[in-house]
Amino acid sequence: MGSGEWCLQKRDDLRTDSFPGNENVSETGSLSIIVLGASGDLAKKKTFPALFHLYLQGFLPPDEVHIFGYARTKISDDELRNRIRGYLVNDKSASHLEDVSKFLQLIKYVSGSYDAAEGFQLLDKEIEKHEISKSSQEGSSRRLFYFALPPSVYPSVCRMIRKYCMNKSDLGGWTRIVVEKPFGKDLDSAEQLSSQIGELFDEPQFTELITIWERNWSRTCWFFVLLIASSCPFGIATTLIMYRLAGWLCLSYYCLKLHRNMLIKKNIVFREDFGTEGRGGYFDEYGIIRDIIQNHLLQVLCLVAMEKPVSLKPEHIRDEKVKVLQSVLPIKDEEVVLGQYEGYRDDPTVPYHSNTPTFATVILRIHNERWEGVPFILKAGKALNSRKAEIRVQFKDVPGDIFKCQKQGRNEFVIRLQPSEAMYMKLMVKQPGLEMSTVQSELDLSYRQRYQGVTIPEAYERLILDTIRGDQQHFVRRDELKAAWEIFTPLLHRIDKDEMKPIPYQTGSRGPAEADELLAKAGYVQTHGYIWIPPTL
Repeated sequence: MGSGEWCLQKRDDLRTDSFPGNENVSETGSLSIIVLGASGDLAKKKTFPALFHLYLQGFLPPDEVHIFGYARTKISDDELRNRIRGYLVNDKSASHLEDVSKFLQLIKYVSGSYDAAEGFQLLDKEIEKHEISKSSQEGSSRRLFYFALPPSVYPSVCRMIRKYCMNKSDLGGWTRIVVEKPFGKDLDSAEQLSSQIGELFDEPQFTELITIWERNWSRTCWFFVLLIASSCPFGIATTLIMYRLAGWLCLSYYCLKLHRNMLIKKNIVFREDFGTEGRGGYFDEYGIIRDIIQNHLLQVLCLVAMEKPVSLKPEHIRDEKVKVLQSVLPIKDEEVVLGQYEGYRDDPTVPYHSNTPTFATVILRIHNERWEGVPFILKAGKALNSRKAEIRVQFKDVPGDIFKCQKQGRNEFVIRLQPSEAMYMKLMVKQPGLEMSTVQSELDLSYRQRYQGVTIPEAYERLILDTIRGDQQHFVRRDELKAAWEIFTPLLHRIDKDEMKPIPYQTGSRGPAEADELLAKAGYVQTHGYIWIPPTL
């Protein structure tokens, strides 16, 4: 589940650092990674390439790891490997052809249904063979199930795993389950899905977990819901935490007094310059708000708006994120603009009369002492004029502007998440020369230039590795998931009932003109004539 990273768990109890005996849980030994839905588009394009890059960097040692693909499609091991190969061999891995071949040999395929015992019993036998071949010591067997599947099959697959594929007591170790977003379609469906899966892995399993760990056993099951956005890398996104909490300048920037005097708006943007591209049937079921805004952009908003946590422990960070979400006021219809790009319904998998938005601009308002009166604008869309994900903080105009700078645009702090990861401050400087005139420029930290030779991991790599390590910082609790859905469910229901219609917009444009008008009403001033150019190496 894209961009983000959700962990459903008991809020007050399921804390890794509070588990009795948690220090005895092994993070070494036999590791079986099972990709469910292995023959699908997501697994080929994202999951397997992420696993390959982790393998290249030494995080998946071949003497410990085996990868299993599971799906209904009846193909052989070699057929699956050949399907994956083309997504591993690219510009990044052209010099690793031998590594590609070695990695593919770690993959074995098992075919079976998602709701019948036979396939999962066979899968369990194959996993056991791997564990035995690695001579796993007691308590050192690890199983990670990655769901590259639609949410409709989550409950049945979880039942099969719970009954047939959990770690056996003679090997112990852990079982962790990772699912892709979207997790439900609204508050009720998300809560229902949480309860269905929670009956198998969450609260009942946790109750058993305390007793088991007190006996120095390590049979555990974690349930992670990942909100992974392939276009929203978490390396620089989580730099927000460091930016927010370290350094006098940054603390001053977030000081309440300065904030009320200086900030005018915060804009969180996710743009794609392509349409649904063969995923029309899937996308039409969810739309841009469920696909991007309710999860990925809302997570970024939390990192931007949260207060300083007690510590950097995952639970303390998530406590502050939940407070932000619970402070968001109900969304007003007049502060929403929906769009649908022309040609979207030409996709044969999309219903002819589809009302699904492919573009949305939504203004959220946080009702607390720090952010009262500051609009947070979330904007996402497909088939636009550019591809980027960024956070844009715009400052108010300087009182008594004797240099007449307003016509050139406001000062802004921009965090570019992708592409060309960077943080830069747009500000007015003196135009070189003898005249006393101003020009807009920037103070620029471009990652590609500053950190040459350093690989910035893709979101899927980061979050899969965190799951293996048991690092829950990028995952979200059940109460956070509930709060996120509470914000958007009323709006989504109005859209589903056709009470709100998307406005047509041209492919390759900025989206509907009404969206820019909404931004202007919220106090946003566009900069004309200035374009940030990423530095070249």
